[in-house]
Amino acid sequence: MTMTTPLLGQMMDVPLTVPSLLTHAARHFGSTEIVSRRIEGDLHRYTYRDCEKRAKQLAQALIALGVAPGERVATLAWNGYRHLEAYYGTVGFGAVCHTINPRLFPDQIAYIVNHADDAYVLFDTTFAPLVDHLAPQCPKVRGWIALADVGHLPAMQTPVLNYETLLQAQDGQFEWPELDERQASYLCYTSGTTGNPKGALYSHRSTVLHAFGASLPDAMGLSARDAVLPVVPMFHVNAWGIPHAAPLTGAKLVFPGKDLDGKSLYELMESEHVTFSAGVPTVWLGLLNYLREAGVKFSSLNRTVIGGSACPPAMLRTFEDDYGVQVIHAWGMTEMSPLGTLSKLTWEQSQRPPAEQRKLLEKQGHAIFGVDMKIVGDDGRSLPWDGVAFGDLHVRGPWVIDRYFRKDESPLVDGWFPTGDVATIDPDSFLQITDRSKDVIKSGGEWISSIDIENVAIAHPAVAEAACIACAHPKWTERPLLVVVKRPGMDVSRETLLAFYDGKVAKWWIPDDVAFVDELPHTATGKLQKLKLRDIFRDHVLPSALEDQKDCPLTPLSPHA
Repeated sequence: MTMTTPLLGQMMDVPLTVPSLLTHAARHFGSTEIVSRRIEGDLHRYTYRDCEKRAKQLAQALIALGVAPGERVATLAWNGYRHLEAYYGTVGFGAVCHTINPRLFPDQIAYIVNHADDAYVLFDTTFAPLVDHLAPQCPKVRGWIALADVGHLPAMQTPVLNYETLLQAQDGQFEWPELDERQASYLCYTSGTTGNPKGALYSHRSTVLHAFGASLPDAMGLSARDAVLPVVPMFHVNAWGIPHAAPLTGAKLVFPGKDLDGKSLYELMESEHVTFSAGVPTVWLGLLNYLREAGVKFSSLNRTVIGGSACPPAMLRTFEDDYGVQVIHAWGMTEMSPLGTLSKLTWEQSQRPPAEQRKLLEKQGHAIFGVDMKIVGDDGRSLPWDGVAFGDLHVRGPWVIDRYFRKDESPLVDGWFPTGDVATIDPDSFLQITDRSKDVIKSGGEWISSIDIENVAIAHPAVAEAACIACAHPKWTERPLLVVVKRPGMDVSRETLLAFYDGKVAKWWIPDDVAFVDELPHTATGKLQKLKLRDIFRDHVLPSALEDQKDCPLTPLSPHA
């Protein structure tokens, strides 16, 4: 057989780079607003055109500070215009934007900063005490930059640079350099549910392709007619891609800052005529509670993406039936940039009885183009998409990681990334997550490591053995329950054991309750049988759940209710 050279297309080879998204918005939607509730309390308004100029000023300032392409510049910040400028000003000249989750335990944050080898850290002033704690542990950081003007600099032990002063020294007359689309763009770390956090290093190409995928009509479906308020933090997997999808489509952006209570969100949504939002179930519970108590409804919001943890069916019904807001149930993960599936119906599915439609929409949905998925059994073979067979969920695609940052070994199995989720896929191609293959707990959209919780408990002299499992919670979806076997002849109270966690883990990681048992179930090889343990405590009601149930009547105390 004669080998022939493939016939190549004759099209421009224009690289897919992140700054092109902002350039597009500045040129074609230049007067579209970006509105931010600032840390200072006021509302800040400017346009995509203004944003691009200031992002270029930031690029100039970082270059003047000696930041080189490929170096990491970190952020510890809420959702706001300065954070958006950091998203583009860092990656625009070839550096890497490293968003850090400030909700992690400080020692984890220090590990992340050091592992990433961050050159500079930009921070909102609310995190000044955290920076003072971190700075001595992060000696390789060359400078800490406060995202404020001179008049709002906090008193700090750490010497800091001022963001606005740095920008004022630059003119913004800067041309984005041509970058290789495979250059690194963003660095996002997992929450460290099993050991230390791991870094997912995205590329310009993967980020732009993810923005296209997120904007599709059967994904988030953004357009220039939308006003978008991302409640999901910009430090949480790049706010699910909204800071890139909005400039791509020309949508108005509305940033809530640090105030995420129901009243603050509702008032901002109404005043800015927000049409689309996205966030985790915990935030929406607070918003729905406010709507009910205040007796108000939305005048503009018509759809929202809910992800991070499973959306309770009662929440979906309340949004759609009581307030006319379409809920788009989504699933993804840090290693996927993060979007994988969204619950949107096809024309044929929309003709089915309402109960069948609702049942489909309660699942995590179908894959968007750019993500392929399969479920496999213990033998590694693919399982049928019948809605009954469940197995380990594997994915692949151009915005799925190949390996973790600074890890030589790839986690891929035959070219597929094992997500750690157990799932079913039905004949409609709708995914439903049924469990985690690793026993992590998801509270308010954030992971809690059961292993870390257990290790602290076992360090107590009166504890012989401990296991941590998830219990249903009406506000946080899940909260940790600690199950303990005491050492013979020793005693410890629930209160004493919970107090033992102070200073050892983040406060929101501390278990909500402790159950004392004579023994824990084990396998023949000595491993804890957490599945059996969860079954034993399936109807356990946490004290905090009883209290929060008063404010969250939409969600049952038991997942089996």
